[in-house]
Amino acid sequence: MPDEQSLTIVEADDDLWSQYATMARRGYGHPVPDITRLRPYADARVAVRGGRVVAGGLGLPIPQFFGGQSVPSASMACACVAPEERGSNLTVSMIAARLRPLQERGAVLATIWTTSTRYARRLGWEAPATVFTWTVPTDQLRNSFDPSDLEISHAAAGNEPLQRELAARWNGPWSRPGWWAHWQQQEHPDLTGSQFNRPGQPATGVLSLAFDHHPAQGRQLVVHDFWAADAATAGAMLAFLGRHSSRIATVLFQRTGLPPAPMLLHHLHRAGAATARSWHPWMLRVLDLSRAVRLRGWPDGVSVDLPIEVVTETGDATQPFDLRIAGGTGELTPSVRTGRVTLTRGQFAVWYAGGYRTAPAAQLAGVRGDPQTLAHLVRSTAEHEPWLSEYF
Repeated sequence: MPDEQSLTIVEADDDLWSQYATMARRGYGHPVPDITRLRPYADARVAVRGGRVVAGGLGLPIPQFFGGQSVPSASMACACVAPEERGSNLTVSMIAARLRPLQERGAVLATIWTTSTRYARRLGWEAPATVFTWTVPTDQLRNSFDPSDLEISHAAAGNEPLQRELAARWNGPWSRPGWWAHWQQQEHPDLTGSQFNRPGQPATGVLSLAFDHHPAQGRQLVVHDFWAADAATAGAMLAFLGRHSSRIATVLFQRTGLPPAPMLLHHLHRAGAATARSWHPWMLRVLDLSRAVRLRGWPDGVSVDLPIEVVTETGDATQPFDLRIAGGTGELTPSVRTGRVTLTRGQFAVWYAGGYRTAPAAQLAGVRGDPQTLAHLVRSTAEHEPWLSEYF
């Protein structure tokens, strides 16, 4: 087992980050271009043992929408531990060291995409929603959705004000930083954007797509962004994708590319026309419970005055709070009252993201409390569904 005492975790300079990129290539088994591309926008940390870089990762200080408000958050990206160091709990030490400077900059939430959900859950992260890619035959889109009178215009980048407006209708999307479009263009050089509008009216839909190689079909259409203000716009966007049927056999809605809405499935005529592939989920952790509640948006019509208990990070005790929501504002303060609902840190994150749609769903996930109280708590965050539309 490596000697933990000889380990130091530091902010990376150019030389250390170059060493990390080399180590990560060995650890992943392939180059990771984002290690270089995202560094200018991130906090970069590495672990050094015996003069050798053995782990590292980026922390991106990017707000996320919750309840219609932009909440300061940290997106953890490009993490890797050298293969010979795995199993030594180095990941736990790295996460703590990487989060600390981001919390000092104001982050109250943290988000990750990870295949290693077990360690993430131990640290208080939880997945608010499942994530799928959808593959749909292009002719099914052509046959299922009728062209409309919406006008279509094309450009390299999408309509950022509209995207931001629509993102605020969900829990989780980034309040996209200025470098987002440039980074996506680097990732996908042939990425194109389209927007949809009724004649003489502002745009109500934004679509971005690219073409990719397919081992059997030659080419495949890949949807990266699908933002629609209403059902008519969504139908027009899907009909537009269907018009590629003469040259493209399937459309792939990449993970996060399609909102968690059933309108696509309701319109497909052939059984099994759409196929789904499950991906590792995005996971959310609430770093500062009280500030996260205060900074989140809340429905004007919701009124809550409820004592709750949240299991501590060590997992051996609970901490009582008073949750009060009224007039579109929320407050979570220490309490002396006995809690009527008990949540782990992970369950708190799922509730915060609107991941529990009903009281029975919360009960099945292990949230403790009587059904009536749980229903009241769930309704307070159920106005928006969880959807992290950015993969990083």
